[in-house]
Amino acid sequence: MKAKQLLKRGVISVIKHTIAEAGGNEVLFVGRIDDKGIVSEITVAARGDESAVPALFRYMEESDVVLHNHPSGMLTPSNADLQIASQLGNHGIGFYIIDNRVENLYAVAEPIGKKQREELDSSELEGCLLPGGPLSREIDYYETRHSQVEMLKAVVDSFNRDRICVIEAGTGVGKSLAYLLPAIKWAELNNERVVISTATINLQQQLTEKDIPLVTRLIDTKVKTVLVKGRGNYVCLRRLEEALEENSLFRERDDELENLKNWVMTTDTGSKSDLSFYPDSSLWGRVCSETDSCMGLRCSSRDRCFVLKARREACSANVLITNHHLLFSDLAMRISGAGFDNTAVLPPFSRIIFDEAHTIEGCATSFFSDFLNKFALYKQLSRLYRRKRGRAFGVALKLETQSGLEKFIPNIPPAVDRIKEQMEVLDEYARAFMGNDSTVWINGDTSEEVKSKILKPMHELQNRIIDLMEICSEILERLEGKNEENPESYELALVYSRLGKFASICEKFYNYKSFSDWIFWIEKSYTSSGEGYARFIITPLDVSSLMREAVFEPYQSVVCTSATLTVKRSFSFWMSRLGLKGFREKEVDTAIFPSPFPYKDHVLLAIPEDIPPPDEGGYEEHLSGYIGKVLEISEGKALVLFTSYELLKKIYQEVKVRLNELGITVLRQGEDDRARLLNRFNTDTASVLFATDSFWTGIDAPGETLKVVIISRLPFRVPTDPVVRARMEAISRGGGNPFMEMALPEAVLKFKQGFGRLMRRNTDRGVVLVLDSRVVKKSYGALFTASLPETFKIVKGGDEVLQRIENFLYG
Repeated sequence: MKAKQLLKRGVISVIKHTIAEAGGNEVLFVGRIDDKGIVSEITVAARGDESAVPALFRYMEESDVVLHNHPSGMLTPSNADLQIASQLGNHGIGFYIIDNRVENLYAVAEPIGKKQREELDSSELEGCLLPGGPLSREIDYYETRHSQVEMLKAVVDSFNRDRICVIEAGTGVGKSLAYLLPAIKWAELNNERVVISTATINLQQQLTEKDIPLVTRLIDTKVKTVLVKGRGNYVCLRRLEEALEENSLFRERDDELENLKNWVMTTDTGSKSDLSFYPDSSLWGRVCSETDSCMGLRCSSRDRCFVLKARREACSANVLITNHHLLFSDLAMRISGAGFDNTAVLPPFSRIIFDEAHTIEGCATSFFSDFLNKFALYKQLSRLYRRKRGRAFGVALKLETQSGLEKFIPNIPPAVDRIKEQMEVLDEYARAFMGNDSTVWINGDTSEEVKSKILKPMHELQNRIIDLMEICSEILERLEGKNEENPESYELALVYSRLGKFASICEKFYNYKSFSDWIFWIEKSYTSSGEGYARFIITPLDVSSLMREAVFEPYQSVVCTSATLTVKRSFSFWMSRLGLKGFREKEVDTAIFPSPFPYKDHVLLAIPEDIPPPDEGGYEEHLSGYIGKVLEISEGKALVLFTSYELLKKIYQEVKVRLNELGITVLRQGEDDRARLLNRFNTDTASVLFATDSFWTGIDAPGETLKVVIISRLPFRVPTDPVVRARMEAISRGGGNPFMEMALPEAVLKFKQGFGRLMRRNTDRGVVLVLDSRVVKKSYGALFTASLPETFKIVKGGDEVLQRIENFLYG
């Protein structure tokens, strides 16, 4: 029969591409059928003949189908085919043979038909959380949380009715169980894949190590869940081998590299997290797996590839735990042509749950931005050609022996040098143009200085990159049709593609006025050794349309949850930024489930009304003295949050000596790795942590560790940030009020995150101190406090506030 009768068009496209990539050799695929019996999802399972099928059983479910190509075009099943089809049939799995052009198909064994969709029974799942239910038998002195039960009902409704659900669930609601129970039960009942995406590693660990094992016990299920990590977390065997070979040529010994060599002989996962030591970042960068350098099915190490193994594990699971960045990587491939029925970065899925959803806009903004800097460019050039101690390396050298390329290979080294020369000019000009500024927005009318220092040098860089690409193109044309298995030609094509992306960034910068939906800006960055360099960045002005296209429109149900999504109980701001305001493709439900924690009895919100405003003289001196007094009263046990790293360092230096004399350990963001810093803070109950930005969220320090959170200033974003400025100007052009519609609600949400660091357990008790008088003296200040849970509150002079803090902590 014709393949198109049983295979979706997108599935046929993926199979064709994969067979071509494998040089026309045999490949095995695992397909998933829809309710009409059509293969609607496809995953590349293995390269090889039928003998590989038994190893795939653990990745397949009843009603799946195995597809296998016969390169000869003859679809008559061999004895081996018939034997495998019989084994698969006993498990309800089908077996199809196809030709390499995917035009004809022979169904050796039909899969068992897919079941009709089965809705979740809300009362059954609620029973897990009620008194006398399974959860009460797992936890001593268990108390049902009404808000958790109500949240579970909302998630069940989203799954059963194919709706979008946006939920703010306060700290202590137990939101992970409220969404895991429906997600895992749905996966079990309907054999559909659900993705749960988070922003932090800590939450991923909590889900995989604690919450999911608990849920599987509560509902007695064997549904498989897998934590999916980015490929950069895995060692690439080919790149490791290349690094070892290069070191041996120069008789260099690198103990860490040797340790990695020994480790890969025994590790099952190849994951950096399983190493017994923490590798140097530059070394790991040389040996980790990368999209830009992955040889796919052409790789000589594919049979042991750790990334492929991890992907096969993901394909065998119905619940995937991942992070927002990796999910957006997958979604970007899907809207760029991979389709929603095929494997991209993740295997196909039908439903998404976003936890820590307050970070979605930032993550999407970061992921969908493009950037160019000299190190990213040089990395690609070095794959093509590089010299070390008089010796040459790179794919160009590997192609030297190929006949017909003698004219072109010698042109590569000078072309590489010309690009590096121009990149250095551009980098130097850009940093000089920026002066003392850390960022610059390229917008509006172009000044002569911008033209001469940025745009013209970038245009020349584009031309030089294109010159090198033309050489590579000539080589690729001559390699076409011969040695299709040649990994060097494939690697050259990868470099060519990446150079094309850099040339496109240069072209867009040069013509930035033609791209009104994008923000063009330059950032001054530094290496770990302190070397400065410029990053040229293109950022989407608005991610709402991308979110609609990639997330809210194609997926059957989407749940977004966080403790901080509303401003004064309204979701309006968050929904407008993500494209859900006025969204009519699906029904959108919203719900607020307050924290069950006793904030009114356990938290004092303290605001000294006589502290100078942040923009007046004397503020920093007053801040330093007041913070010092509070930390003496609390004997450490505090988190001090700043919006400026410079102010953080200044206050830190001014109070450190005195606090150390009192036996208080003073920690500062930036003096150690984040994880180690937090571990020191959690284990030393007489410590104080000075932090900014990312430490406003994701810190969990319950009990005696944290008794005081100090918010030094209302967390408005820096108005000179190019992305902030561009988005605020866009609101103004549309007739809106950028302060009320963006700056203020953003600050309120971050303020709520900072406030939420204090109370992480029901028994926690302490003070949130706000050292910004605008919260009580400006008309908009009330919005900050109105968005918090109800607490004790004192707004008095500084001395009286200090006394009340002492009484609250020790009275």
